[in-house]
Amino acid sequence: MTGTPIPYAPSTPIVTQAVILAGGQGSRLRPYTDDRPKPLVEIPGTGTPILGHQLAWLAAEGVTDVVVSCGHLAEVLQEWLSSARLPLRVSTVVESAPLGRGGGLKFAAAALPRPEEPWFATNGDIWTRFSLREMADFHHERDALATLALVRPRIPWGAVETDQFGNVLDFIEAPPSPFLINAGLYVFAPGFAELLPDAGDHERTTFPQLARARRLAGYQLPQGVYWRAIDTAKDLTEAAKELAASGH
Repeated sequence: MTGTPIPYAPSTPIVTQAVILAGGQGSRLRPYTDDRPKPLVEIPGTGTPILGHQLAWLAAEGVTDVVVSCGHLAEVLQEWLSSARLPLRVSTVVESAPLGRGGGLKFAAAALPRPEEPWFATNGDIWTRFSLREMADFHHERDALATLALVRPRIPWGAVETDQFGNVLDFIEAPPSPFLINAGLYVFAPGFAELLPDAGDHERTTFPQLARARRLAGYQLPQGVYWRAIDTAKDLTEAAKELAASGH
């Protein structure tokens, strides 16, 4: 028995808008950030700044509109955006005074083109690539107001394994952490911005409240996904080595 094929329809709506937080001072990345904001720092060998990588990734995941929240050297970032060939529509908002991550998210969210729809958000110093659509599906399945990506980072020091008698059994170079951390990437439901502080950190205010109400979900990044926060000059060096080795 044959019939008209049923076209594929995703179970959840595709998230098509996002916020990138790019207003920080980037003081730990100096001298790289003396003349540019942190998201415009390029990882050696990639040929593109962090922001360029993020915009290409978001576009590949179905995002059509991005709001970039600027602060430190905002005019440099805006100039780069005006001259770059962008794969989606990008607008900027400029914090006249530092609002903190939660305040910055709320400020930028007010400029999103479709406030009635969900949205992604990311810190401007994150270099990663995974299926944002799968994360959005996870978010909708749990009926969460907010979902944060979780990652198990590698400990930057070597570890020593001992037995109960104090005998050294092994040396482990850069072992994975036993804990998951916030990866700096989010999916937010419509209306979430109303719960954010006007200034300050959402991780100390909004997120604990949502966790107590069981409306905050945590999406663990799939095993093998590359993730790094570019916060120091050492991070740049390590990321360049890792990306060259992985072929990214």
